[in-house]
Amino acid sequence: MQLSPQSEKELNGTEPPPSVILVREQLRRLLAHPLFTNSKRYPVLLAYTVEQALDGNASELKERTIGIEAFGREPNYDVNLDPVVRITAAEVRKRLIQYYYNSDHAGELVIELPVGSYVPTFRGPSTPPAVLAAESVSSQKIGDGAGPGDVERRPFSPGVRHWVFMSIALFCAALIGFGIGHVKLPNQVSSLERFWAPITGTSSRITYCLGEPRDSPDNERLLAPGTRLYGGLDVSDVITLARSIGPLVPRHGAFRIVAASSTEFTQLREGPFVLIGAYDNTWTMRVTRDLPFGFEYDDKGVRRIVDRKSAPNRSWSLRWEVPHTKLAEDYAIIARIHDRVTGQPVMVLAGILGAGTEAAGEVVSNPEYLDAMLEKAPKNWDQMNLAAVIETNVIEGHPGPPTVIAVATW
Repeated sequence: MQLSPQSEKELNGTEPPPSVILVREQLRRLLAHPLFTNSKRYPVLLAYTVEQALDGNASELKERTIGIEAFGREPNYDVNLDPVVRITAAEVRKRLIQYYYNSDHAGELVIELPVGSYVPTFRGPSTPPAVLAAESVSSQKIGDGAGPGDVERRPFSPGVRHWVFMSIALFCAALIGFGIGHVKLPNQVSSLERFWAPITGTSSRITYCLGEPRDSPDNERLLAPGTRLYGGLDVSDVITLARSIGPLVPRHGAFRIVAASSTEFTQLREGPFVLIGAYDNTWTMRVTRDLPFGFEYDDKGVRRIVDRKSAPNRSWSLRWEVPHTKLAEDYAIIARIHDRVTGQPVMVLAGILGAGTEAAGEVVSNPEYLDAMLEKAPKNWDQMNLAAVIETNVIEGHPGPPTVIAVATW
């Protein structure tokens, strides 16, 4: 049995195609790994696409076909209303990258799912990883062409800030307009809707408050190497903003986007608000000051998340690759509370650095990650305040699948 022509084209011209037996052995390793065993959809898509490619059916690996044959959808189902294949493929790509990023798997045959395709490719470990290269290029494009350590230092005037937030608001409004026409409303109330209900269930306008790394007097300490900025904002915060607006789509909620430095207390008393970012957002630091989990840093500038209710107190701080200085793990706090000071419902999505913030946004917008977090909470969690600490591996500057490591309710 031969590999599909499409798979062979992706191989290095001087390297013979790996045998079907080796590919299937590697597939079994992947499917037995916790990155895939803890999910229902991810191993199904990976196994289906690999087997179809090995059987010479690569040309038939289209979104609709996979939805019908792998996920049991009806033949005439609407791929726009039910993007299960696209969402699952994106997660499979991310988990494959995380699997091979671990040095424990060095020397293993590599199975990849290229961006924009459902046809897997197979190569030996010596071939340059195409997916990681593509991710690197994407990262540089997001950062306006800057390298991982290049941070632009132009003054960020109030006028520029105004237009930056206006442009983000317009982008998010367009996103909502698109979503209204493409989001399928479920018959039952999902855990995602219940989780966001205190924020979306009000007629008041929702305020999204973002941190500003550049406006901090301690700017050099806040900006880690490789931080991606857009108009003085952390790109991870902007991504988290876009994800957290999704729950507003079914309810057509009105919202505004403001900078932490220009947000007044009276504004936060007007309605629900979502705080994005930690050390560069003064309101996040104030609101989390009395929560079970909070942000602290010592005299040496080491930042950490602390568990104030445990005895002795637990804490989680950034982990870096050794002997390199590349960030390896980040942590974040997710909080859904009724703030006694403002009298309003509050959502906190904040990491120690941008990768953690982005992972927090993924938890509260992805039903599978959210359900994993809520499994650690009491059954009546929707009637309580809730806070959680999550962990994420950082791969080439991007957060991997988030893991919930602590949950508190009161």
